[in-house]
Amino acid sequence: MNLPRSAAASAMRGGVIVPAAYRYNAKHPENQMPKLTIIAFDGTQYHFDVQNGSTVMENAVRNSVPGIEAECGGACACATCHVYVDEEWSATVGAPEAMEEDMLDFAYDVKPTSRLSCQIKMSEGLDGLVVHVPERQA
Repeated sequence: MNLPRSAAASAMRGGVIVPAAYRYNAKHPENQMPKLTIIAFDGTQYHFDVQNGSTVMENAVRNSVPGIEAECGGACACATCHVYVDEEWSATVGAPEAMEEDMLDFAYDVKPTSRLSCQIKMSEGLDGLVVHVPERQA
């Protein structure tokens, strides 16, 4: 198969050209994409392969997950990207920092595992992370 010169760093998968940055590379595991699951309030599960360094909020907004409003665009200046980190992931994700803790005071139905999704950066250590969207945002 002759690929256009611009696709030299890409590969064909199922008839779709997949950029090299999105392909598995056993020699470079740092290029692997962590998996993220967001569970909407109605129980619908959204599964994503995400870029290292991206936030849970960015991925939710990019993929139109219902219930994540993100009015401030990720500046930690509102509480409209509030999520509950799954119990199994709570310790790994960690506690919110002071500024995030202050913003959570404005969130709806705050729980011990509450976090603002704009403050959770995806990494290899969070591969498989599961978060739940609350019934509504503040």
